[in-house]
This record gives sequence, structure tokens and C-alpha cells, in this order.
Amino acid sequence: MRKTPMPPPMKTIDTRGPLPYSPLVPAVEAICQARPGEEIEILLGDLAAFNDLKEYLVERGIGFREVYDEDVMALEFVR
Repeated sequence: MRKTPMPPPMKTIDTRGPLPYSPLVPAVEAICQARPGEEIEILLGDLAAFNDLKEYLVERGIGFREVYDEDVMALEFVR
């Protein structure tokens, strides 16, 4: 019996820490570097960046799931 290979784990990009630039920089970089079919989760603590990233994904036709957990907002999607 053949076993179905497990998909690779979801890649998580955490933009909540102090950064010398906008949290959108590592988020968009991860999107651009992702392979087709790769699952990505981007964690954000900045509401404006969260909304901008959602708009970016919508404009590119990339479906996503929003996850809210106290002060953390996450966007999960497949590239």
C-alpha cells in the first residue's frame, strides 16, 4: 500500500516584533519567494498593515483565511 506523502508544514512569517521598516516588507517578500502550492501564515500586530495585506492578496486573486487571537491577526493562504 502506498502512503500519501505529507504536505510540507505551513511556513509562518511573524512580523509582530520590532522591525526597522514596515511589517509589509517581510510579508510581501515571503509571498514573492513562496513556491506554487506552498502554505503561508503571516502574523501581524499592526491593523493598518493587516488591512493593506488583505487588499494586496485580493487584488492578486489569492484567497486567504483571517484568524484573530487577542492582539494577533493572521492571514493564511496557499500561494
